Amino acid sequence: MNFSELLEPIASQFRDLGMPEPIVHWGHPLMMGIVIFAMGSAVGLTGWRGRMATETAVSGENFSTHRKIAPLMFLFLGLGYTGGLLSLVMQHEAVLKSPHFWTGSVVIILLSIQSVLSLSSFWGERSSLRTVHAYLGGTTLWVMFLHAMLGLKLGLSI
Repeated sequence: MNFSELLEPIASQFRDLGMPEPIVHWGHPLMMGIVIFAMGSAVGLTGWRGRMATETAVSGENFSTHRKIAPLMFLFLGLGYTGGLLSLVMQHEAVLKSPHFWTGSVVIILLSIQSVLSLSSFWGERSSLRTVHAYLGGTTLWVMFLHAMLGLKLGLSI
């Protein structure tokens, strides 16, 4: 049994709801585009501003905002990842052959690593792990933007 066949029972339930085709086709890209470009940019910007600020108050304010938005972004991306998988299956597309699927999976893995680093308090506030978190976060943003471009290409091709 392949991955799409595994998800087909769930996808068929959503297909039976009679959602309009434009919602099935473009709902995921629209919602995730908002999350990636609005929340992702805000998370990255506040994280780097907090890191680069020389004033303690400015740094603290940016880190506080970063800590508030980042978990929500991760939650929305996780839900969107699931929705994207179901959207592809609902449209009878091969999930594992899609570069968009693979970049989405990489984003989820990178964000999971980010979360572990953060939730562990960087294993004793080690500055080297904070640096890894910062640069891995920047890399994750670039992968998210690539993911969005691949998603647009996918959406226009099906």
